[in-house]
Amino acid sequence: MKEIAVNSWSDRRILDLFGIDAPIVQAPMAGASTPQMAIAVSQAGGLGSLPAAQYDAAGLGQALEAVRGATNRPINLNFFCHKTPAPDPVRDMAWRARLAPYYVEAGLDPAAPVTPGGRSPFDEAFCALVETHRPKVVSFHFGLPEQALLARVKAAGCLVIASATTVAEAVWLEAHGCDAVIAMGLEAGGHRGSFLTEDMAAQAGTFALVPQVVDAVTVPVIAAGGVADARGIVAALALGASAVQIGTAYLFTPEAKIPTTHRQALKAARDDNTAVTNLFTGRPARGVINRLMRELGPLSDLPPAFPTAGGALAPLRAKAEAEGRSDFTNLWSGQAARLGREMPAGELTTTLAREALALLGRR
Repeated sequence: MKEIAVNSWSDRRILDLFGIDAPIVQAPMAGASTPQMAIAVSQAGGLGSLPAAQYDAAGLGQALEAVRGATNRPINLNFFCHKTPAPDPVRDMAWRARLAPYYVEAGLDPAAPVTPGGRSPFDEAFCALVETHRPKVVSFHFGLPEQALLARVKAAGCLVIASATTVAEAVWLEAHGCDAVIAMGLEAGGHRGSFLTEDMAAQAGTFALVPQVVDAVTVPVIAAGGVADARGIVAALALGASAVQIGTAYLFTPEAKIPTTHRQALKAARDDNTAVTNLFTGRPARGVINRLMRELGPLSDLPPAFPTAGGALAPLRAKAEAEGRSDFTNLWSGQAARLGREMPAGELTTTLAREALALLGRR
């Protein structure tokens, strides 16, 4: 980041560890992040992230080639660590039956075959790509992979970070080899990183969670959830975080790949119109409240296990989006979407860093 002196930040643990200029990590938002976003953020001095869960191994390889062809700056390659669920035809049928009235309303056949929804978990093929491309940082969501695969990632020279939604999860991650921990508060958009608990009612907010995690671990902490402007960055740093991870604010950039209905929802977002829901994927995630969430949830025992629930929703989503409606779209968003600004991802990164330094009195 040419506009900001490299010694401007008082806490340099994440900066020195990752080799970046500003303590800003772009959240790896599967389905919305693009190679172009990761490139722009990394070039601007932050840590750009590429979500592997939206690709198969071949697609991820192509995306990595695109990123490496455009920047030699550090990047973060993110993976999901979920287990592929066993077939559950009874639950699948119950989910289809509950959605049947929506199919009929939309003029769709409720009995038509659907492609199961899914995101790719970290596996042997993905691990081989990590060993080939050796990204500076590899991050994990929903815990960590099995020990043998994790050992290979670390042997490839990659730094390992992962999301924690409780102090217990943060302590577990450090004990299992993480070089830094992402403290993910309940305000965060998208999928919760929970892996030791499924109790959403007991989850802490970012600015209660961060200082407790800082006190409980020795590795650097990255604050995530509800951080969308310079004030949030400064507040997180004051609580002991060494950096922040920002997601929703990057959804306002042209590099984000989201439907028009999603952009419209973000522009109209308020502090009180998002909720944690499991309807769209089978796993809790925060998004703007829409028709499906109002009528079925937002949390329900009906959806099949992650990540299969989305398959039956796909035809409904496609029909609604074609008609300009977001009734069945997962409108992932954190609680601070109202603070979002429309500008390119690189410009957003430098602007946030510059404004944060100004508040800290160092510019």
